[in-house]
Amino acid sequence: MRFAMSYSCGKDSTLALHRMVRAGHEPVCLVVMVNAAEGRSYFHGADGSMLDRYEAALGLPLVRCPASGETYHLAFEAGLAQAKALGAEAVAFGDIDLEGHRQWDVDRCAAVGLTPCFPLWQQGREALAREVVDAGYRCIIKSIDKAALPLRFLGRYLDRAVLEEMKAAGIDICGENGEYHTLAVDGPVFQRPLDFQTGEIVDLGSHAVIDIH
Repeated sequence: MRFAMSYSCGKDSTLALHRMVRAGHEPVCLVVMVNAAEGRSYFHGADGSMLDRYEAALGLPLVRCPASGETYHLAFEAGLAQAKALGAEAVAFGDIDLEGHRQWDVDRCAAVGLTPCFPLWQQGREALAREVVDAGYRCIIKSIDKAALPLRFLGRYLDRAVLEEMKAAGIDICGENGEYHTLAVDGPVFQRPLDFQTGEIVDLGSHAVIDIH
């Protein structure tokens, strides 16, 4: 089956892509939602230059969908229509267990006539976080909820030691409650690693991010 990957640049969508490819399906493109006002991908904050790097590193066309909050669903559907024109029959998502998110995805796919796929659905949050690490993916912590994690986690790679520290802190180590977000920068589905640098930490009040460029 030929599919488009709804891609956030983070660990969960990267693992979903990994599983789809291992199952024998053929990816035709990545669909990435972009905050039109900021010029960065939603939730994980990859800027335009980094999105170019993802396209090259993963060897897949990247369909960018600029949107604001009010037009988000329409922009995503327009991106899915582009994916369908590229030959996609289905769309894969990295959702794990939030039913409202899954239904939103299903509705968007129905609007353009594509089949939704959820390779991580109901697999267990902790098991999935460990699978990302054990599969050989390098995911850098891009943002944190300061109520859940200290600033020292920013810029660190997700690995077994970090997961154990998160577990000891009493948070969901998969970060599904917004405790942290990652950018995947290398691993089995990458044709080459992303070349990047980390910059300053920016305090946003309840959250903090590290500049990655």
